[in-house]
Amino acid sequence: MSNNNNIPNNQPDQFIMVIFGASGDLTMRKLIPAMYKNFLEGLLPDKYCIVGYARRDYSDDDFRNQMKEAIETLTKHHINDETWLTFSKNLYYQKGDLGEEKDFASLKERLESLTEGRKMPNNYLFYLSTQPSYFTTITGHLGKCGLSQKGNQAESPWSRIIIEKPFGHDLESALALNESIEHSFEENQVYRIDHYLGKETVQNIMVHRFGNSIFEPLWNHKYIDNIQITVAETLGVESRAAYYEKSGAMRDIVQNHMMHLIALVGMEIPMSLSANSVRDEKVKVLKALRPFTASCVANDVVRAQYASGIINNEKVTGYLHEPGVAEDSSTETFIAFKTYIDNWRWAGVPFYVRSGKRLPSRVTEIAIYFSHVPNILFNQPPYGPMAQNVLVMRIQPDESIMLQFQVKFPGLKMRIEPLKMDFGYSETFGKEPPEAYERLLLDALLGDSTLFTRIDEVEASWRFFSPIIEGASKPDILLPSYRSGTWGPQAAHDLIERDGRKWQIFPANTASPSSVCHI
Repeated sequence: MSNNNNIPNNQPDQFIMVIFGASGDLTMRKLIPAMYKNFLEGLLPDKYCIVGYARRDYSDDDFRNQMKEAIETLTKHHINDETWLTFSKNLYYQKGDLGEEKDFASLKERLESLTEGRKMPNNYLFYLSTQPSYFTTITGHLGKCGLSQKGNQAESPWSRIIIEKPFGHDLESALALNESIEHSFEENQVYRIDHYLGKETVQNIMVHRFGNSIFEPLWNHKYIDNIQITVAETLGVESRAAYYEKSGAMRDIVQNHMMHLIALVGMEIPMSLSANSVRDEKVKVLKALRPFTASCVANDVVRAQYASGIINNEKVTGYLHEPGVAEDSSTETFIAFKTYIDNWRWAGVPFYVRSGKRLPSRVTEIAIYFSHVPNILFNQPPYGPMAQNVLVMRIQPDESIMLQFQVKFPGLKMRIEPLKMDFGYSETFGKEPPEAYERLLLDALLGDSTLFTRIDEVEASWRFFSPIIEGASKPDILLPSYRSGTWGPQAAHDLIERDGRKWQIFPANTASPSSVCHI
């Protein structure tokens, strides 16, 4: 949870934000729209500049027009010509090659010209919206030309750098990448971004746990039976085959997004809301995860690829027939496993985790299943067995929190049924939650790193996944397929059903849970 309120009262220092890879999709769909929205909300200082850096031969006006068109066509934002004119005057473009050191010297001259002309301090926020292969090159050039400005980041002038996931491909590469970055930037300057942490519902996990006395006393192995975390997508690999072939579901979603969710659900109460206090507790959770061994991956981790099938009444192709995918690819598009947090709070409570593409619905959901009541009174025939109490945090879409409990159905007979109590963000507050990048960019400008990933958290996550990566790479490991439009392979259902449980998804605005469909 960020130190700032939902809409911070304090504005960041005057700054220049430089976006490397400014002609890319992320810049047009997320970064510039987020900064425009922050401008509309009055959250930016009186003086600032946003400089796009890429190889395309744009002028400042070309870049401004390109960004306006992108916002109008790719986002839900409505552009007012007057406000856009005011905002766009702060947009600039610098042509350059990411691999050319001389182009970074030219960039430095341009930035110094802007700060001198506007009488601004040399406060720089660098955003690496590029392929990961360029991370070390960019940070190295920034250090050599003097733009990294190591030192006290709480005072002007400061330099901060935002690095998009993935941070490394495995433990070894993550450590090597960090060592390279450390030549130019200190740890307190590095903001490793995962947009999941900027989502309103993810930030609300801590408020829900630590701001309500009715939940935290029950948040342990005495009262919780199991926890299920699902990240499901209806989309296939789309045009991302070049990236996805190297990442798969494990590196794309589970190693980062889902690890954050596990850490926030499982963490102890931090001493304060300072960045380090919160991140200290998250790291403790990841270090307490029960490790796999490479030899047990075949039985305890389910990996699979989607085959052809039906999604939203349309026939879709299988992964191996997607453009850019190798015909003998062993990249997983689905992964499921069970893990434990081996500490006093969570001893013996299984965390079931699954993520996949081409599943029946798009949903990210955390379901906390409380223990069964004793098999007496209502939890035995003729009234029982009863469904468990469940607390569901819907991260996306239809952001909401739901609590399922038992009630007597009206009538003369004793009929007990589960009832759902819902809290929906848009219905309650009358507007959609802010985009994750709006919050995260603002926090980086304010120097608040709470919602960004620290290097020891990255390392702990990769250490947990290293045996899974090793085990999955063995040639005798089978990679089953599942039909698009189903909830994954049968092995994923077997994984949880042999413990006497089932995967469930709780649709928004319905009275009872919907069990997942079996293959």
